[in-house]
Amino acid sequence: MRADNPYDNARLLRLATYASTATAVMLIGVKGAAWFMTGSLSLMASLVDSLMDAAASLINLLAVRYSLKSADQDHQFGHGKAESLAGLAQACFIGGSAIFLLMHAAERLSHPQPLLEINIGLWVMAFAMTATLGLLAFQGYVIRQTNSAAIRADALHYQSDLLTNAAAITALFFAASGWPLLDPLGALGIAGYILYSAWRIGREAMQVLMDHELPEETRQRICDIVLAHGIVLGLHGLRTRQSGQTMLIQFHLDLDQALPLAEAHRVADEVENAIMAAFPQADVLIHQDPRNPARYRRNPQECQDLPETRES
Repeated sequence: MRADNPYDNARLLRLATYASTATAVMLIGVKGAAWFMTGSLSLMASLVDSLMDAAASLINLLAVRYSLKSADQDHQFGHGKAESLAGLAQACFIGGSAIFLLMHAAERLSHPQPLLEINIGLWVMAFAMTATLGLLAFQGYVIRQTNSAAIRADALHYQSDLLTNAAAITALFFAASGWPLLDPLGALGIAGYILYSAWRIGREAMQVLMDHELPEETRQRICDIVLAHGIVLGLHGLRTRQSGQTMLIQFHLDLDQALPLAEAHRVADEVENAIMAAFPQADVLIHQDPRNPARYRRNPQECQDLPETRES
C-alpha cells in the first residue's frame, strides 16, 4: 500500500537516497581495493558499475530534493519531472560505463594477464552482494510506498549489481580453476547487461518526460470511480500523465443539461473528491458538459460516451 502522506513520502525518498549513496561509496572502497590486489577485469567491471551507481545516486539525491519542492510561480505543476530527468542522466552514465567495459574486455581477451589474490576478490564480491540485497529490500519498500521514478531507476542499478557481482564471482572462481579467459568474458557479459539496464531506465524516463498515459488499469479505475456517481451520465476525453509523485488527471464530465450550475459544480466536486480518495497525490481537472439524458448512451467498456450519440 502506498503512503498517502506527502511528508512521509518525502522522508522515505530522502532516506532511500542517503542509503543508496552510502552503500555505493562503501562498495567502491572495497571493490577498488580488491581490484588493485587481484587485477581482475570482472572486478574492475563491478567497480565501474559501482562508480556509476555512486554518480547516479548523487544525481538522485539532488533530483529528489528538487522534485519535492512545492510548486511556484514559474513551475505551477511542481518540479516532479526532475526525477525523470535524473533517470535519463543515469541512463547516459550507465551506457557510457558499459562501452568503457566492452573496450577493456576486448583488450584483455587479446592480451590475457594472470590474476592475483583471487580468494580476496571472492570474499569482497560476496560482501558486496549481501550489502546490495539489503539496500534493494529497503528500496523496494520505498518504491511501493512512493512510486518514485528516481528510486526505481536507482534500484535497477543495484539489481544489475547483483548480476554483475554474481558474474564476477563466477569468473573469479573459474579463473582460479585454470580458465583465465573467463575473467574478460565475464566482464563482457556484465557490460552487456549494464547496457540493457541503461536502455530500460532511459525508456522509462522518456515515457514520463513525453507525458505517456498512465497504465490502462489506472485509467479504468478512474473511469469506474467517476461512473459510480449516481448523477453522472458518463465521461470522455480522459487524459492522464505522471510528474514525479503527482498524477495529473483531466476529463470531460457528462451531466444532465437540466442541472442547475451550482448542482453541476457540486457533482464535479464529489467526483473529484472520490478520485482524490483513491489517488491522494492526484491533481484533477474536470470540465462539465451538458447532455440530453433522453438521447445519451455510453459505452461502459470504452468508459466514454459513444461518438455517434454525443451531442455538441
